[in-house]
Amino acid sequence: MSGKQINTKMQEGAKEFQNLHNNSLVLSEDSILSEYFITMMNKIFDPLPVPFILLDKDSRVRMINQVFADYLGFSKKEIIGKPVLEVDKYSRFPYVFKTKKAEIAWKHTFENGHTAIVHRLPVLDENGEIKYGVGMVLFEDLHQFRDIIEKNKLLETELYLYKNQLKEMHGAKYSWDNIIGNSEKMSAAKFIGRRASQTNSNVLILGESGTGKELFAHAIHNDSVRNFSPFVKVNSAAIPSELLESELFGYEEGAFTGAKKGGKIGKFELANGGSIFLDEIGDMPLKMQAKLLRVLQEKEFERVGGNNIVKVDVRVIAATNKDLRQLIDEGKFREDLYYRLNVMTIEIPPLRERHGDIGELVSILLNKLSNQLGKYVSNISENAMEHLIGHSWPGNVRELENVLERAINLTDSDTILPVHLPIYLKQHTRRIVDGPIRPLKDIIEDTEKEALARCLEYTDGNKLQTAKLLEISRSSLYDKLEKYGIS
Repeated sequence: MSGKQINTKMQEGAKEFQNLHNNSLVLSEDSILSEYFITMMNKIFDPLPVPFILLDKDSRVRMINQVFADYLGFSKKEIIGKPVLEVDKYSRFPYVFKTKKAEIAWKHTFENGHTAIVHRLPVLDENGEIKYGVGMVLFEDLHQFRDIIEKNKLLETELYLYKNQLKEMHGAKYSWDNIIGNSEKMSAAKFIGRRASQTNSNVLILGESGTGKELFAHAIHNDSVRNFSPFVKVNSAAIPSELLESELFGYEEGAFTGAKKGGKIGKFELANGGSIFLDEIGDMPLKMQAKLLRVLQEKEFERVGGNNIVKVDVRVIAATNKDLRQLIDEGKFREDLYYRLNVMTIEIPPLRERHGDIGELVSILLNKLSNQLGKYVSNISENAMEHLIGHSWPGNVRELENVLERAINLTDSDTILPVHLPIYLKQHTRRIVDGPIRPLKDIIEDTEKEALARCLEYTDGNKLQTAKLLEISRSSLYDKLEKYGIS
């Protein structure tokens, strides 16, 4: 069957399916997967050479066309009515049903060893609840997929290059919506940031590592009149001092050994008309500070090895986690540069000064990390949250994200418990408000859970060895594991 014939069949099938689905709405809720409906689905999709499967809300297979059954190596009778994990233990449909989000063009290896590109689509009712799920195989093996990639290799390469150039030149990805927190200090920082975005003045962002200084820089650029112009990022501490000048201002051909033919433009030229984000400005060498000062004053510079003046219109957003006034006193930072940068100053509060934002941050980070890790964890126990709120967070939001990622990897349920948190975090927790001392029973249970989890981790899950190390019977170990929900 030709590609055109397949496309025609698919369109006819889709039209029939839509009519069938619309007509089924007048039936009872349970009749959506009735025998009549399944019979019609078989009539529509069995002739198609595209593997297709239909699941009910309990993840049981209600319909599969012949080509998909053949692909899996079973008869249709062996598949219909079974939970999808019994047909393919690697299926991600249970996770799709939990998240209620479609997975489009995913690479998937089936239990029989076949690797394919698949769609998984949850279908929701008017209340947002799962009604059924639809799966399709786009490419039955990766050879088909690779052939298409090879045929379009030149176009793909060009698109890749253009995409990376645009990403470098228009790299601002975040907005004010990405900055979480409504505590008094964070609200004040966002207020000043929004005001700064409406001007062309230079901005200096101060804050400890992990507080979100780069997020503010992105948001300021995206909310400014320069938002359609380049946003270029430079980490002053990450570039060797001997290369920093050529990186910022470019160089002419033959300027030094190893210089590219034709020279190279620098970050300031790339950012012309837009914004440049100079992170870790406190680590910039004094020699470079002098040249940067000239750019801020005169809006011009010379490339390394060149004599021509290059004029630029760039808005500078600088950030540092260091005390610039102290660096000035030590002779490590120019005072005149400080006053040039310190026009609009934003001080981002550390996480320990905005404990009221932790709950919202945890919720958003759990959702983000669950999607990244492919493991759905949406809840955190009250005791575990107390530990998070009571911690001083020297690493700020970055540390909180790392702690939550570790906890997601350790838990076997959809809930994070104190046992899944690092020991250092629980040992140094301080109470934010006065309250009654916790019952001794709760303290003992937390300690017991922590000991079990640590020992299992040490023995790589060997329960017999774990029981011996803890000097308890094996049956007692199993009882405790069941009690605390530890797998």
